[in-house]
Amino acid sequence: MPAEDGKFDSVLFSLAEQHPGGVPDLLATIAGFLNRKTDFFVGGDEGEWEKLVLKIFRKEAALAQEVARKKREEREAAERRRAEVRRKKEEEERLQQEQQQSAAITELTDAEAETMQKDIEAQKNKETKDNETDSSTVDSTVKDDDEEPEDKGKLKPNRGNGCDLEKYRWTQTLQEVELRVPFDVKFTLKAKDIVVTIQRKALKVGLKGSPLVIDDELHGEVKIEESLWHLDKNTVVVTLDKVNQMGWWEKLILTDPPINTRKINPESSKLSDLDGSTRGMVEKMMYDQRQKEMGLPTSDEQKKQDVLKKFMEQHPEMDFSKCKFN
Repeated sequence: MPAEDGKFDSVLFSLAEQHPGGVPDLLATIAGFLNRKTDFFVGGDEGEWEKLVLKIFRKEAALAQEVARKKREEREAAERRRAEVRRKKEEEERLQQEQQQSAAITELTDAEAETMQKDIEAQKNKETKDNETDSSTVDSTVKDDDEEPEDKGKLKPNRGNGCDLEKYRWTQTLQEVELRVPFDVKFTLKAKDIVVTIQRKALKVGLKGSPLVIDDELHGEVKIEESLWHLDKNTVVVTLDKVNQMGWWEKLILTDPPINTRKINPESSKLSDLDGSTRGMVEKMMYDQRQKEMGLPTSDEQKKQDVLKKFMEQHPEMDFSKCKFN
C-alpha cells in the first residue's frame, strides 16, 4: 500500500503517541516486530534489507523536502509581493507630499516661505526626539491613542503578524504559523541532532542532550498531518497548519507574551487560498482597517450613517440639530 494514501495515519499517530522517545523509539518498535515476526532481515541476500529501507526512506525524504521547498518559495514570493506593494505605496505618498508642498510654496511670499521652513525643521527635530524617547522606553509595546483598554501592554506584531522573541521568531497567516528557532553552535546541525515533537495542542523544539527551547501548550490546535519541520542551515523551521483558519493567534505558546491582534495586517494572508465566505470576511477587515487609519468610518459605521441620512431625508419636519449620534 503506498504511503502517500494516508490510510494508516490514524493508527500510526496513535502508536507514535505511545513512544515518548519520538521517532527513534517508534522505528525501534517496528524493526523489532520485523525481526520477531518476519524473515525481513534474513530472508534475502546479505544487505538486501538495508537497501530496501534506504530506498523507501529516501523516497519519502525527497517528497518531504519538495513540499518544504514549495512552501518556502511561496512564502518568499509573498514577502516580495508585499515589499513591492509597500515600496509603491511609500513612493506614491512621497510624490503626493512633494506635490502638495510645491503647490503650497508657490502661493507664499519669501518671508512666509522662510517661516514655514523653520516650522518644518522644528517639527522634524521634535519628531526625532519623540522617536528616540519611544524607542528607549517602549520598544515594541503598542502605545496608540486608539488602543483598547484590554490591549494595554500587548506587543505590536512583527511584519509577519507574529512576534520576535529572544530565542525564536514566529509569523502567521490565517492558514498557518511558521516558527524559526536558531541555534548558535560551532557545527552544522543535522536532523538527528534535533528534537521536534508536534502534537495537536503542544510543541517541543530543542537540541538532543540540552534543555528544550520550547516545551509548552500551543495557543491553538494544529493539523499534525499537515504540519512539518526542516533545517535551514542551523535554524529549525517549523510550519504549523491551523485547525481554525478564521482567527489570529495572539501568542505561539501559552507562556509567550501576547501580541495585539488588532494591529495585524490581513494582507499578509493569501486571499486566493481562502474560501468565499472567509475571503469576504478578511477583505472587510482590510477595508475597515484602512478606513480607520484614514480617520474614515468603517463599513458598519457607514451603513449606520447611510440609514440615518435616509431617515432624516424622509422626515424633514423633525429637528435633528440637538441630537448626538455615536
